[in-house]
Amino acid sequence: MSRTPFRISFFGGGTDYPPWYRQYGGSVLVTTIDKYCYLACRYYPPFFDHSYRISYIKSENCQSIDEISHPAVKGVLRYLNWDRGLEIHHVGDLPARGGMGSSSTFTVGLLHALYGLKGKMPSKQQLAMESIHIEQEILRETVGSQDQTSAAYGGLNHIIFSPNGEISVRPLTLSTERIQELESHLMLFYTGIKRTASDVAQSYVNNIDEKSQLMHALTAMVNEGISILHSEQDIAEFGKLLNEAWQIKRRFSAKVTNSQVDEMYGRAISAGALGGKILGAGGGGFMMLFVPPDRQRQVREKLNNFIHVPFKFEFAGSQIIFYDSEQDFSASEKERRSLPIQQFREHDSV
Repeated sequence: MSRTPFRISFFGGGTDYPPWYRQYGGSVLVTTIDKYCYLACRYYPPFFDHSYRISYIKSENCQSIDEISHPAVKGVLRYLNWDRGLEIHHVGDLPARGGMGSSSTFTVGLLHALYGLKGKMPSKQQLAMESIHIEQEILRETVGSQDQTSAAYGGLNHIIFSPNGEISVRPLTLSTERIQELESHLMLFYTGIKRTASDVAQSYVNNIDEKSQLMHALTAMVNEGISILHSEQDIAEFGKLLNEAWQIKRRFSAKVTNSQVDEMYGRAISAGALGGKILGAGGGGFMMLFVPPDRQRQVREKLNNFIHVPFKFEFAGSQIIFYDSEQDFSASEKERRSLPIQQFREHDSV
């Protein structure tokens, strides 16, 4: 069983898309939080008329990988050349399509769990790079590279994307007090609007060069945000910078925001928030707000028709939290299908 964290991105979102950073480079300031995607995997017993059982918001019973409809499951299994019966169960602390990197978190967590099932221990870099390859090259999805990296590594990081494809993860070296100060100023609300991130991203990624001035401005804000955190400046400056970044991001495409999001953000600002943003590509999902602690009650009251999600930062990244080496069947898939049930019971410990 793997446990993989969701993330919130502060600055630089959009510069992690390959069409941009393969030419200009990119960087993001991002942290993972204590809300997780859990994936439990086991070899599937041979007594059923299907080889794959996948349980998420719906259930699938399939005879072959080609029959699986969940894109990430199909992509990961194809990448690993999986050739055995498999059962997968997914549960998450937060809903999908919320801008928290849930699809990439799922991919990282599934890849990690399946490596664990095989008794292998991949590095965080391997998990990140292989998950990026699966989503971008195998599934051909319009996704960036920060979500997979954040989910694999965990923590509060400055992630740099080089034109040659290299990805560097630099943890911020802040005092515990400064991290707690930042954490205490952040609030998370669910807008209730579900959207597919790739659809929103598609509206501006294909012509991302035309927005080069905006993209360079977002990249500069990453370093500015890091400088604020490393300095003795009032932490409120970080919140004001978030507001500037959101005003830039919403100019990317008409799909990045909408009247409901704008109205919600305006109510939060009027109640005392200094800044914030819709997380992920935009369009809905979760809204992060930067609010001084003495104004948070007023913000909750103003947004009382939205779900408030308290959270803390986390620093572990994707982990295997349970492993049982005794659950495996010793017979191969081909052997199982050729053995009568009585022989199989003698062959394996079920």
